Amino acid sequence: MEDGGESERLAPVTPLFGGTSAPDRPRSATTAPVRSSAWGRDAGRPERPGRADERRADPDETADAVDAVDAVDAVDVADLAEAAEKRLLRKLRTRSLSVMEARRVLREADLDAAAVDTLIDDCERRGYLDDAALAEQLVHAAVDRKGQGRRAIAQTLAQRGVPREVADAAIAALPDDDSERALEFARSKARSMRGLDRDTALRRLAGQLARRGYGSQSLSAAREALDELG
Repeated sequence: MEDGGESERLAPVTPLFGGTSAPDRPRSATTAPVRSSAWGRDAGRPERPGRADERRADPDETADAVDAVDAVDAVDVADLAEAAEKRLLRKLRTRSLSVMEARRVLREADLDAAAVDTLIDDCERRGYLDDAALAEQLVHAAVDRKGQGRRAIAQTLAQRGVPREVADAAIAALPDDDSERALEFARSKARSMRGLDRDTALRRLAGQLARRGYGSQSLSAAREALDELG
């Protein structure tokens, strides 16, 4: 180095590990270093959305699916109602039913209340169900074939589910002849008791009359029939 302002010349620096030393360059602030990852080369990148994220539910497709399910359910309900109606009609071909009995048949088919009401209304409109006509039929059968009195007839109508007001109207239409019918029945049965003593015959005959609903007329009719028989 010489005096007089001449610049010093520096010997090049030789790196300890070989190679050429490059001048330092400023690192860009916007460039992040790429790091390797134990999970693969794509680590550090944002994950790709899954299929559930890529395919969002389409409102129109959802509505169509709901409509399809509702349509299937509607067909099932219709088939169930049709089968229940056929079952009810088969029973009505064998004998008359009260509205209450018909409802019981339909409920056994697992129909809901609205469907049951619809079928009952339709059967009533077509004349397949008529509680008043059924009550009249039962009253005449009880009188003509069974020789029953009013009390037994009322019990029969109640057991068949005929409404109380309908049953009362049908029974009220009967002639007031319970005493005569009780005596007629007692006469038909007294002849089969000829071999019994008087008390035994009276007790049995009066019991038969009571079971047929003659009530207070039972004992008097039994006595009169046995007296006539001698």
